[in-house]
Amino acid sequence: MLYQLHEMQRSFLTPLMQWADASSKLFSNPVSPLAHTPFAQRIAAGYELMYRLGKEYEKPAFDIKSTEIAGDKVGIIEYAALEKPFCRLLHFKKDMTDKAFAKLAQPRVLLVAPLSGHHSTLLRDTVRALLPDHDVYITDWIDARMVPLAAGPFHLDDYIYYVQDFIRHLSPDLHVISVCQPTVPVLAAISLMASNNEPNMPKTMTMMGGPIDPRRSPTAVNDLAIEKSFSWFENTVIYAVPGNYPAAGRRVYPGFLQHAGFIAMNPGRHAQSHREFYMHLVRGDDEPAEGHRRFYDEYNAVLDMPAEYYLDTIKTVFQDFALPRGTWTVGGQLVRPQDITNVALFTVEGELDDISGAGQTQAAHDLCTGIPAEMQQDFVAPGCGHYGIFSGRRWREVICPKIGEFIKKHG
Repeated sequence: MLYQLHEMQRSFLTPLMQWADASSKLFSNPVSPLAHTPFAQRIAAGYELMYRLGKEYEKPAFDIKSTEIAGDKVGIIEYAALEKPFCRLLHFKKDMTDKAFAKLAQPRVLLVAPLSGHHSTLLRDTVRALLPDHDVYITDWIDARMVPLAAGPFHLDDYIYYVQDFIRHLSPDLHVISVCQPTVPVLAAISLMASNNEPNMPKTMTMMGGPIDPRRSPTAVNDLAIEKSFSWFENTVIYAVPGNYPAAGRRVYPGFLQHAGFIAMNPGRHAQSHREFYMHLVRGDDEPAEGHRRFYDEYNAVLDMPAEYYLDTIKTVFQDFALPRGTWTVGGQLVRPQDITNVALFTVEGELDDISGAGQTQAAHDLCTGIPAEMQQDFVAPGCGHYGIFSGRRWREVICPKIGEFIKKHG
């Protein structure tokens, strides 16, 4: 019933939020007489804050139209290179018709985005920084409430099979980068391919801020998964999609619950951010106010996850620790990271990461004992939180160049 109640609330709030948006414009637009009344800026700021706190946030666009190579602007065409029921493989194809770039060969990169509540557009800054020197593809996971029941279920094993299909499709000469949650299924996917002696292996795998071994430096996320039983997750946070969506009846972990969890982790910080947004509007500080809008347009846009996948992840990754314990089987085959011998490994962690604790990603080195030492590298970004390892100034100026050097070295 919770999902249905959420939809009822959304239906009720939609006209109210539209009114708040219109009222905000009436008190802020210079051509409106109301904008010249006393306290107009405060009233407009209050209405806009109300609108943004109650509105429905849709999936943003990547909106990457161009990049720069050697000082020249190059156009970008975004298209789906491969489509599956629960994911699209997006390619940010460069317009290389100019003679200066006709023979330019760039390393092909598969960027595996998290399926953990946010859309893949959360990695927009990641894509943008990689584009000048790499041919970038990204996994664009589809909101489970939009996938009809006829498509069947989607388990953690299916995630692994998807990753393997994408690797085979893009190989050879491929480099894989996984951010946060997918580090675990990506390592499993490549391990299984190595165990089966598949020829189309990636050249490198870069793992950033992921729970390879959540037993190390457990965070609040890890603690919750351990404190609650598997049946608690199954009976408390899983709901059927209402009838007004294509996936009516599909069992999911709703995005609005995940969003509530995100906010609950740092409620004070979000409250302060909204207070500052209000004051920026009152003072007419357009640039920081627009920065707030851009951040929360992304942060508040969430998707539903298939129940099977979510529950598999809770049990396999966070409760059974099946990967570091060496007990994980996929399709009846044991996952053996030690079988990887010819894929270079680079792990990246943030010193201040409060989602994937210190050492959780580095654990990949202890598991991948078959990779020669000279093909392994680790980096801990100083003063960097979870989102900072793939977005923002430290990502662009420090981490991305290191990944580029690693890819070039082992490509």
